[in-house]
Amino acid sequence: MLNLAHGLSFNDLYHRDGLLALDAAFLQALAAADATLHQQLTAARANPDALAAKQESELLIVLAPHVDDFVAGLFGIVKEVRSLSARHNELAPIFSCKRLFVQRKALHKYKADAAAAFDGSTLKNQLAAKFGEAFSELAFAQHVTRWLEAEEANAEAIDFAQRYAAWAVQTPDGKHASAGGVLFKAPHKLDVQNLVPLDTDEARGFKIFRGKPEHLRHREGFKLTDRGTDLVGALDQAHYCIWCHEQGKDSCSKGLKEKGASGKGVASFKKSPFGVTLAGCPLEEKISEFHKVKTEGHVIGALAVIIVDNPMLAATGHRIC
Repeated sequence: MLNLAHGLSFNDLYHRDGLLALDAAFLQALAAADATLHQQLTAARANPDALAAKQESELLIVLAPHVDDFVAGLFGIVKEVRSLSARHNELAPIFSCKRLFVQRKALHKYKADAAAAFDGSTLKNQLAAKFGEAFSELAFAQHVTRWLEAEEANAEAIDFAQRYAAWAVQTPDGKHASAGGVLFKAPHKLDVQNLVPLDTDEARGFKIFRGKPEHLRHREGFKLTDRGTDLVGALDQAHYCIWCHEQGKDSCSKGLKEKGASGKGVASFKKSPFGVTLAGCPLEEKISEFHKVKTEGHVIGALAVIIVDNPMLAATGHRIC
């Protein structure tokens, strides 16, 4: 039987008395680490209805790192959790560079017609030479971030980076070269009547629609035909979130409201182009809050934020939650 910290056993997690002891151990650890936060949590538990939605969100977010530390200590995985959190922080330049440099600088300076004339391969080699290491999205983000601290001194290198980013985002060859990454992708409007990319063949006098070969996936058995994403892809989505809970909206959780609407009836919500009411998550999971905690590297705390509203998260899978 696996023995846990705080004198608990794995079997205790399946019984109410064991969970009460676990909770007491967490509260004791929290009080030792942050007495004020401990008082805020106990007050919120005593009178949960007195806590406004935004206050609840803020409380969960500040508790997240303490949950990380406690659960990691409980299961004896402190080293592993710290290593994963450090990896989150190591990858952070990719997402700030994507927003502040690729999208706001490179794509504004060089439009698609100009980017079409760039030699992406040559630019990539020039950048790798300036990096002093192999080209990668993380190396690009790290070096560009440093170059921007002294723009005049690094003007040539920054221009190479802007040209490469514009080429990678806006040209067919660039998109193909950067298809496996996240740095050189920009948000774009969807054509809701043509969501699936198709090739059209009219050689026989009638239209034949074919899916693009690069998008085909062969089904084997009843498993999903994709494997989800990796840590970089997950963090890219989390950083794309605008954390609207901070403005009291939390649209993914609570739905997209019509302007001026305040109720919870169907008429209060916007509809998709297909007439689907955009009422948000049926469980009102704290999606915005979860994303914010995830970007801060609190991996267990982020999971806990979702579990507050959906303890069956593991059963709903990555395609739903």
